[in-house]
Amino acid sequence: MNRLITSVICGLVGINTMLCADPSRPKLVVGIVVDQLRTDYIEYLQNLFGENGFKKLMKEGAFMKDVDFKVSGLDKVSGTALVYTGGYPRHNGIASEKTFNPATGEMMPALHDPSIIGNFTTETYSPANLRISTISDEIAIDGGGTAAVYSLAPDPQQAIIMAGHSGNSAFWINDNTGKWATTTYYKDSPSEITKRNYNMPITARLDTMQWRPALPVMKYPGLPSHKTSVAFKHVFPTSDRSVYRMYLESPMVNTEITDVAISYLKDLKLGTRGDAIDMLNIGYTAAPYKYVSDGDYRLELEDSYIRLDGQISRLFEAIEKYVGLNNTLVYVTSTGYYDDSVEDDPKYRMPTGTFSVKRAMSLLNSYLAAKYGNGDYVDTYSNGHVYLDRKHIEEYKLELSDVAESARDFLVKMSGVSDAFTMGDIMTSALTSMEAMRLGTDPKTGGDVVLEFNAGWSIVDDTHFPNDIKVARQSPVLTPAFIMGNNVAAEVISTPVDATALAPTVTQVLRIRSPNGSASKPLQLIRN
Repeated sequence: MNRLITSVICGLVGINTMLCADPSRPKLVVGIVVDQLRTDYIEYLQNLFGENGFKKLMKEGAFMKDVDFKVSGLDKVSGTALVYTGGYPRHNGIASEKTFNPATGEMMPALHDPSIIGNFTTETYSPANLRISTISDEIAIDGGGTAAVYSLAPDPQQAIIMAGHSGNSAFWINDNTGKWATTTYYKDSPSEITKRNYNMPITARLDTMQWRPALPVMKYPGLPSHKTSVAFKHVFPTSDRSVYRMYLESPMVNTEITDVAISYLKDLKLGTRGDAIDMLNIGYTAAPYKYVSDGDYRLELEDSYIRLDGQISRLFEAIEKYVGLNNTLVYVTSTGYYDDSVEDDPKYRMPTGTFSVKRAMSLLNSYLAAKYGNGDYVDTYSNGHVYLDRKHIEEYKLELSDVAESARDFLVKMSGVSDAFTMGDIMTSALTSMEAMRLGTDPKTGGDVVLEFNAGWSIVDDTHFPNDIKVARQSPVLTPAFIMGNNVAAEVISTPVDATALAPTVTQVLRIRSPNGSASKPLQLIRN
């Protein structure tokens, strides 16, 4: 009888939907992805943090110290896609920030979609190339069209992945103009963003913006005297063509992200509109700041964490004010990699060398032409992937696998190359040592030959201007994740956690479906 009465009440027009809400589910989910976040820096600097940022997450949530992303070659885009889909790049379709477009013969952003128009940008993006569903999608589906899902990030593709296929909107900061931008794929464009672009543009604030240490320099631990004797000062002059990129890669951008996130909580009334679960996704950065004069960014990195802690604290205070942390599930994770590669000063005499992509591809093409007949056999190169000209190979009636194997055997002998693999080698290998490459490579978009380089070597992609220079370096670090709220008990998990388990764990806590390509079972967290 009680069930019947409840059903009748819930069906009556005009009755507040909150009467039927499941009290075991939160009203709001806040997903935070911090590019290159490290566990050791959080633990090392915790005595300098406030009480309501990382300390709150460590004391009140499930703290996973070692989230294992397993795959090699991650960046902020592929790492975010892995977290939100619970699927490896091989399956979710996002193996890197850029992918090869055989139709144009060019490297394009992974989410490039020429059928879509940009708003406050000429960039054209959509989540169409993301092959499986995300946490955000499942929240939107669970809400039956009434859930609100928004995302904010410095990077466009990261913002779109976090919003998913079904989100309301995704906004990012254009690295050419400094304006908040979006894609017309999403139909909701909050007026708060447009007003901010006109009334409080980032460009108008950059010339007077300075990044100095947030604390007296002597308080930063573990630094040599030459790093603490003089406080750094970074400025962002709009006369510098790189100013927006410098800004986006600094912790100063995190303040802008938090400001807009708080305005969303206040003005869009997220988590207070009914019984559907709303979602706000936020992208922050904790990446090393490469625009330092001496290549030593240790002090800047520590300051970045202290500033990030302050922004997380501001965000939590706003959540408490407008929604209530007791009504909110928060999860925080890293992108799963760490890029600290810089060229060492020659005075240290570290083993090194320079690998010229242009020279290597020219030599490879000459070798293949001598073996198979005159022609262009190499199409392009990107981030260790060599793409052969399949159209030419087909016209010559050659087997792609044979040409790829010849290219592999030639390239592996070059100075600076530690190993080379064909796509067939990667996809068919059962070796445990190949698992990271196999899971992290998408056979549909990856190169025909994949190169690995000697540590310390500079790989100079001089096939275009300006040249792209990367230093080969392996930097394995512990990356963390936190889940706090919705009756999740405080606990510390020190054993390795597969990164693909994060998405199904979050959705299990929410009592909704897992993303449809999740590769792992959810963790069994302790509940209050």
